[in-house]
Amino acid sequence: MMSGTNDLKSAAVDMMCCASCGISEGDDIKLKTCTACKSARYCSVKCQKEHRPKHKRACKKRAAELHDEMLFKQPESAHYGMRMKADLKDNLE
Repeated sequence: MMSGTNDLKSAAVDMMCCASCGISEGDDIKLKTCTACKSARYCSVKCQKEHRPKHKRACKKRAAELHDEMLFKQPESAHYGMRMKADLKDNLE
């Protein structure tokens, strides 16, 4: 049971460090999150570019997962076109 707790702590620490160089976020360093997968964080564009080859495969996979999650969370009416939404609204009134 303890290893699960340690894994969570390790993951939390990893989220607060640059994925490339490992520098921690502090008052003078603000980490920027990868906009595609939202799981990697970087202290600079240089670190992001250096880490990209290692991160690319996992990033694409996670970005696809996030996209699917977003689609499944939308209400059913969002899957129809704007015209269908207007027709549905007219029928309800």
